[in-house]
Parts: sequence; structure tokens; C-alpha cells
Amino acid sequence: MSPELEYIIPEYLRYWYSVGPDKFIRVFWYFILFELTRYIMADFVIAGWYHLFKNDRKEKWEKARAAFWNENPFVSVIIPGKNEGKHLFKLTKSLAEQTFQNFELIIVDDGSDDETPIIGRNLQKRGLIDLFLRNDMRGGKASAANLALRFSQGKYIVHLDADCSFDREAIENILIPFFMDEKIGAVGGNVKVRNADESLCARLQAIEYLKTISVGRIISSQLGIYKIISGAFGAFRADVTDSIKGWDIGPGLDGDITVKIRKSGFKTVFEPSAVCLTNAPSKFKVLTKQRLRWDKSIIRFRVRKHKDVYLPSENFRWSNFFALFENVFYNVILDITWWLYIVDLVFNFAGSLKYIIPMNITIYTIVGFMQMTSTYIYSERRKEELKLWPYVPMMSIYTGTYLRLVRSVAYIHELIWKKSYDDPWNPVKSSSQAKANGF
Repeated sequence: MSPELEYIIPEYLRYWYSVGPDKFIRVFWYFILFELTRYIMADFVIAGWYHLFKNDRKEKWEKARAAFWNENPFVSVIIPGKNEGKHLFKLTKSLAEQTFQNFELIIVDDGSDDETPIIGRNLQKRGLIDLFLRNDMRGGKASAANLALRFSQGKYIVHLDADCSFDREAIENILIPFFMDEKIGAVGGNVKVRNADESLCARLQAIEYLKTISVGRIISSQLGIYKIISGAFGAFRADVTDSIKGWDIGPGLDGDITVKIRKSGFKTVFEPSAVCLTNAPSKFKVLTKQRLRWDKSIIRFRVRKHKDVYLPSENFRWSNFFALFENVFYNVILDITWWLYIVDLVFNFAGSLKYIIPMNITIYTIVGFMQMTSTYIYSERRKEELKLWPYVPMMSIYTGTYLRLVRSVAYIHELIWKKSYDDPWNPVKSSSQAKANGF
């Protein structure tokens, strides 16, 4: 390296240049084996394949869209929730602007202690919703969703969260895939963060959602291993949902019902053009509680309840095996492997940590910008999402350290103590029944 370059290039980069590729590979083996292959190589290969056949898909989409409008199916839009009264008027306004309008709107109040009952009944009286139902005693989100399902009349069920808003063609676009393949049992919408300007916490989640949902679920859907339809925005065939007896008690009911549909022999797909905007937690304390709940559900449902997908039986399907195995491998197994990797670094390379840490941040920042490039290709909000790019360097700490620590705590709590059954997200009576019945 020339003296001029040595003066310009940071010391930690000069160090890695001097020690050579063998030590670099030895130190950063975790990134090379797992992160590089999953987040860069796989993403860009599948993305390239997706774009290669985009014209063929567009032709199928237009045929399906024509069939959809020719049938103009009656649809039930259901919104279960507790203390969501403050969101209901904005929600009805957002739905009233949809290009597709042949739906009934059913709202279920799950034992709210705010003004939701008054607001809901008023909206029904004014004709802004078709049916308002109430559980006087809180039963949990699954109970509320199943009550709405029982009263629904539509051929398809669209499940929404009350605090969301939607692009004008969102309902139409989430239903069209059903007319592309009769084996599709459920379709997931594209959920993005609406309140990214509120805080650093929300901005980092906005980037995370772009990577894991807007692009990540395109990839998993193309591979046939799409395994979680967000409760914020998902569509289901009513007959399929009835046949599997609706939602089971959560937390984690979104992923649970998706697996149940897949196990019943139907496909689950992701539709990126069906865009839903939601508010993400704006404080890390609130986000931590949310992610602890989400991450416990991986152990509860992916490892325990649906362990039969890993076992040979007459109903065994490789697609279901890989869908859940990929989820468990990249979240649980690699989380354990990451801790072993940290131990390896501390015991074998403690003297080089001052070079390893900045290099690690550099690598993940470069990867982060590469991933943001792929999200930019797919996005319908490119101008708005450009403001997130300056925060990409912080993602190495957010996803690489913070979320990993939260996951580790959640996994330990669920593996050892089954803490998801104690989560206040569900009423005690519901969680007790779920635990007794192995849900």
C-alpha cells in the first residue's frame, strides 16, 4: 500500500489489508456463511428472477384482475380489537376511498374500557359500518376475529388492524391473487411504517419493514415458503378459514393461522402492491415488549405446536418443512450460533477487537445500503423513503445487537418457562385454555 493511501485509509482498514483474506474469513465467518448468502446473494438472485418474469406475471395479473371485476365477489372486512375507538372513523374514511367497494365492514370490540362501544354503535347507526359487535368480557384478539368470522357473509375475509390506513387499490390488489390460482388460501399485504418521522425508533423499524416485509416476503413468496400473513392486512378464503376453525389464541396468531392454512393443502402468497400503512412503536421500551411477544411465538408455534411439519407423515410437504425450518434456523439456531461466534471472538481475537468492531459495522453498513437499493427497486414510495437512507448505518446495531438480544431473552423465557401464556396481551382465561389445549 502506498504512503499516500496509508494516510487516507483508516487504521482498521489498513489492518485488514495487511493480515490478508485468510484471517478476514476466519474472523467474519458468521457473516460470510449466513448473512451474505441470505441477505445479499439470495435476495438479488430471486429479485433478478422476479424481474425476469415480470411481463409474464403482469399478463397473468391483468387476466386475474379482469376475472375479479367480472365476478365482483362479496367480501367481509373484519376489524377485531380492544380500545381502538379513536382509530375507527379514520379507518372507515380510508376504506370508503377504496377502488373496490363490494364489502361489508364488521368491527368487533373485545371488551374495551374506552369510548369504543359508543363510537362503534354511532358509526353503525350512521351507516359507516355494517355491523358492530362487542364482547362484554375480553376474550382476546382471536376470539374477536372468530366472532366476526361467524357473522361474516363474504366469499373472502379481509382482516385489518384498526390503526392502519391503505392505498386506494389495496383491497382490490390483495384479492386479485385468488383469481390467479385456485389453490391460494390466503394473501398477505405489504405493511409499511406510517410514523417514521416520530422518532429514531420508528425510523429504524421503517427500514426493517422495507427489508423484511416489502422485499423479504417477495422472496419467500416466490420460493413458496411464505409463512406469516400479517394481522394488520391479510385476506383469506372464507371456506378455507372456516375449515381450519379460524384463529387460535395468540400471541402469534398471525403466523399460526398461516401455517394452519398451508398444512391444509393451500398456498399462501404475498402481494407487494397491496399496501397498508401502520404506526410502529415510537419508543424502544414499547418496541421491546412487542418484540418479546413476537419472538416468543416462534418457539410456541414454529417449534412446539406445529412440530409435525418436520416429521414424515402422509400429509408431509417439503414446502411447509422449509417454510418453518427456514424461520427457526435463521432466527433460533443462528441466534444461538451468534452467541458462540461472540465467544469465539472474545477468546481468540480479544486483542483485535478494536479492528473487528469497526470492520463489522462497515460490512453491515455496506450490506444495508445494498438491501436498501433492492427495496428502492420495488418501492412505490421511492421519494418518501429516501429520507430513511441516512439511518442505514445504525441498522447494524439495531438488528445486529438490539434485536438479537431481545430475541435471545424471548427464546429463553419461552423454551424454559413458556412465558407467552403469561403475556397480558391475552386475558388470563384465554391463555389458560390455550395452554391446557396445547395451542
